[in-house]
Amino acid sequence: MVARLKLVMGAQGRLTVGRVLLWIIGLWLAYMWILPFVWMVSTSFKLPGEVMTQTIEWIPRTWTLDNYRVVFQKPIIRWLWNSMVVTTAITLASIMLGAAAGYALARMNFPGRNVFFMMLLLSLMIPTEMTIVPRFIAFLRLRATDSYAALILPPIAEVFSVYLFRQFFLSLPRELEEAAAMDGASRFRIFRVIALPLARATTIAAAVLLFTTNWNAFLWPLLITFSEEMKTLPIGMAAFAPVTMNRTQIESYAPGMAAMTILGVPSLIVFLFLQRYFMEGVISTGIKG
Repeated sequence: MVARLKLVMGAQGRLTVGRVLLWIIGLWLAYMWILPFVWMVSTSFKLPGEVMTQTIEWIPRTWTLDNYRVVFQKPIIRWLWNSMVVTTAITLASIMLGAAAGYALARMNFPGRNVFFMMLLLSLMIPTEMTIVPRFIAFLRLRATDSYAALILPPIAEVFSVYLFRQFFLSLPRELEEAAAMDGASRFRIFRVIALPLARATTIAAAVLLFTTNWNAFLWPLLITFSEEMKTLPIGMAAFAPVTMNRTQIESYAPGMAAMTILGVPSLIVFLFLQRYFMEGVISTGIKG
């Protein structure tokens, strides 16, 4: 039975039972992942009375844009602009700092380098809830709440970005840098001209992770913003949650799904456009520890 399931597709393309099972499991997981997303988008075009049915209806019986009209009665464009500004600034700044710190930890010898890197990794184990209160008090005392600075500055120091770049730079051949150093290039020029361009896949992988994480950030923007003008998209869209004061409002499900569709589409588009480079970057960071 096993021998019959094995198909040979050339010397390097053998399709074995293990690979078939791996593809089946992968397709099943992808199918299970996409079903809620399809239902969310479908529900966003349904009438409120068609949402709660005995059987799942994947295609709306009556297509309507009323749910999106309800959502756009709020200052969605302003919230979208805030999210784009904040997320883009955090992503770019975190990549620059992560690349510089990762290169220093991978290539520069200084006392306590390994200890410092271990401390960075240990900081990943600290829950965000433990640092958010002192951070909030600090911005209150600085009178910097409800501003772009308050939204952008705290998440910039992303340890995971440092880890990704360090792992890549450890796998980079030293011969390229040594040749540039013999030609008189400084350490910063070697990093800017040679190391950083070669880290394109890692940069894109870090950008996808950072963009998705900060685009969906909720707790810190919720605490630090007080006005409607400074809310980010996830905070603003929370107003469409169907549960209010321990009561579930059936009529709010469809507008809520429209709001979540608007919130989820940008990060999904970013990943779809950059998925190939994202996988290359993740693989390249695991070459050498």
